[in-house]
Amino acid sequence: MGEGRPALLLHGLFSSADMNWMRYGHAAQLAEAGFECIMPDLRAHGVSAKPHDAADYPDDVLARDAIALVEALQLEDFDLVGFSLGARTAVRSVMLGLEPRRLVLSGMGLQGLAGWTGRSDFFVDAIDRFETVERGDPAYFAVQFMKTMKIDRVAARHLLHSVSDTSPEGFAKISMPTAVICGDEDRDNGSPIDLAKALPEAVHVEIPGTHMSSVTKRELGAAITAFLAEDV
Repeated sequence: MGEGRPALLLHGLFSSADMNWMRYGHAAQLAEAGFECIMPDLRAHGVSAKPHDAADYPDDVLARDAIALVEALQLEDFDLVGFSLGARTAVRSVMLGLEPRRLVLSGMGLQGLAGWTGRSDFFVDAIDRFETVERGDPAYFAVQFMKTMKIDRVAARHLLHSVSDTSPEGFAKISMPTAVICGDEDRDNGSPIDLAKALPEAVHVEIPGTHMSSVTKRELGAAITAFLAEDV
């Protein structure tokens, strides 16, 4: 969507490009500001392939997919944006050599990068108990979202095991200007303030909302656009 400086947007877990970036107008805000929004559905999500073979989900597969996409599109001067799993994928992509001009990590905190195992276990448990989870269960809303998005649970389970942790010791590689954008009630992935402090060139930007509701608010797209538009 749009024309101008490329911005690669990576959506969150169990979501899609349409749900995360288009439905609530974030991509439209970027396009209006002069960006070309490139919005893939991640592997095992949306309209992308959902293979059931565990061999199709090696470590860091989403980051490797993002790098392959950048190479296929021959992007040399671009920005990189991620929400939740997309933010984690963006970080891993940079660790593996991707060099965006600017980086946006939204819906993410420090503990969400370094402590993925706990989050992964939570979602694997939700998948395994999918048919029996009732209202009041901590996994209830995750299961409801999976139902809404018609998630392929076999593929999703494999994917969850492919995501790698990132320790703060590796953050030196994230040397580009970075915005950590997070809802004021969102601590699902730990502290965004601590994450911004741990990165060499990062700022923390607070917007309204919880982890789920912040995606629906115009402020998310506005904050992303304002940050990427600096120095353009």
